[in-house]
Amino acid sequence: MAHIIPIKGFGDDRGSLHVLQDQIPFDIKRVYYIHFADETVRGGHRHHQSDQVLICISGSCLVYLHDGQKESEVLLDAPGKALFVDRKDWHTMTATSPNTILLVLANTFYDVNDYIDERYPNH
Repeated sequence: MAHIIPIKGFGDDRGSLHVLQDQIPFDIKRVYYIHFADETVRGGHRHHQSDQVLICISGSCLVYLHDGQKESEVLLDAPGKALFVDRKDWHTMTATSPNTILLVLANTFYDVNDYIDERYPNH
């Protein structure tokens, strides 16, 4: 089930430092980021094996989630807020501000066969 993970941050008048240590609930196998050119919808899938953590490191991003039972939306609008996305969560991501950058951490290496593009029935 998707849930928010707070990322430890330290700040002063020079800015903020956020540390990813012990908060990620899996061993990280893949790291990538999406730089949105506009409000294009990305994602539109779920996974057989891959769990992910999404962190909007610049701008803001609206994440739509559906786990087969319920739907929800989460606004990622601060680098100190991460979203755990379970493999069963069909999800999309949409930038809600210019120059949005979404960092993704995954527990598996890329495998095209891990993706399930079909939405859950009746939703």
